[in-house]
Amino acid sequence: MADVPVRCAWAGDDPLMQRYHDEEWGVPLHDDRALFELLVLEGAQAGLSWRTILHRREGYRVAFEGFDIARVAAYGQTERERLLGDARIIRNRAKIDAAIANAGATMDVQARHGSLDAFLWSFVAGRPRLNAFRDVSELPAQTEESRAMSKALRSHGFSFVGPTICYAFMQSAGLVNDHVTSCFRHTGQ
Repeated sequence: MADVPVRCAWAGDDPLMQRYHDEEWGVPLHDDRALFELLVLEGAQAGLSWRTILHRREGYRVAFEGFDIARVAAYGQTERERLLGDARIIRNRAKIDAAIANAGATMDVQARHGSLDAFLWSFVAGRPRLNAFRDVSELPAQTEESRAMSKALRSHGFSFVGPTICYAFMQSAGLVNDHVTSCFRHTGQ
């Protein structure tokens, strides 16, 4: 019998969640398109579980045309209506409108700061922070950095980017490594 790696408890026994935990969560992400996708998905998660969003991620990728930032920013009423009727995604008007507006805000950030990557990583001075929590119950819901990120994103016109969403984003995109110390991924970048 193969050894089962020790994972963070939130990965549970869902194979998709485990694969996400093992291969993506906490891995430093620097591609603007991928960062935009993750911001949209984290915003879509508001009030829901990450498992729900993860199981719809491929549907989101199709519905939002691969999260092409310029294309999504150009969406009008026709595309909004299409998205509201797409059962592959969370059909919440406010979250769909936020995704479209956030694409335009991303383009603004790119114009002002060179890239979404440079802007977002500036909140951790360009380097991932390795935390040392023993249990998932110790993980904060938000931090000073996530509050600052939220405020800055909002100043650029983003929505669905509260401090808790921003901290979840920071964890997912590898700005912080919050794998618990017993997890095989704690230092396994």
